[in-house]
Amino acid sequence: MSIELSIEFFPPHTDDGVDKLRATRQRLAVLQPEFFSVTYGAGGSTRERTLAVVEEIAAEGFEAAPHLSCIGSTRAGVREMLAGFAAQGIRRIVALRGDLPSGMVDAGEFRYANELVGFIRAETGDRFHIEVAAYPEWHPQAKSPRDDLLNFRRKVEAGANSAITQYFYNADAYEHFVAEARALGIAIPIIPGIMPIASFAKLARFSDACGAELPRWMRRKFESFGDDSDSIRAFGLDVVTELCQRLIDGGAPGLHFYSMNQSGLTLELCRRLGLTKP
Repeated sequence: MSIELSIEFFPPHTDDGVDKLRATRQRLAVLQPEFFSVTYGAGGSTRERTLAVVEEIAAEGFEAAPHLSCIGSTRAGVREMLAGFAAQGIRRIVALRGDLPSGMVDAGEFRYANELVGFIRAETGDRFHIEVAAYPEWHPQAKSPRDDLLNFRRKVEAGANSAITQYFYNADAYEHFVAEARALGIAIPIIPGIMPIASFAKLARFSDACGAELPRWMRRKFESFGDDSDSIRAFGLDVVTELCQRLIDGGAPGLHFYSMNQSGLTLELCRRLGLTKP
């Protein structure tokens, strides 16, 4: 069975970071990913840096998928962005609601991601393959699991082609979410997001902030290693490899790796899973 791989980057803040990301892409290129996606800061705060990375990826011969968040944006501004993507030959967009930057009051002309998806379709027809976000453990701001599923369906009905999930470490959550989505008539591919584990302390802080659950047994095991980074890395690889294998065996259509602009863990996970390409 063919598994589609994709890999996410964030736009670097420094020239040194730009050079390091170029080297990371060269190493990850051996995986022949379907696309590389590039994140977009709250309220478009990384717009120019995101576009620069996207342009480089496209120039290197890979499919680039820029994130486009709508909070804090205007229709005219998004229309300009879409025209720029089309001129660069971009074929795929990750359409998100996004967050307001700290201190910004004006939410712009869009409230939700489904409005952005609908606007992209109205403006460009089928020009772009549109990815949207999905939350197997529910969006932290959702009123209820049912509301979250209905929000997801609205994005699909607006024209989304496929979805990438928030990362998770509980395969049951993903499987249950997909089953509930299918019961609502949602047929698009729902690709699990995979977060390799390099540092447990950073992962715990980030997970607490974004609402991704770290199972108690995992937390206790990681905490038992203290500052032993080698043991943390080894255990993290084992946990994520087992998760990915279960997802593949269960019929997941692909794996989307949140690389954090690093190559080592993603490459090792794919090697263990037999997903490296000749």
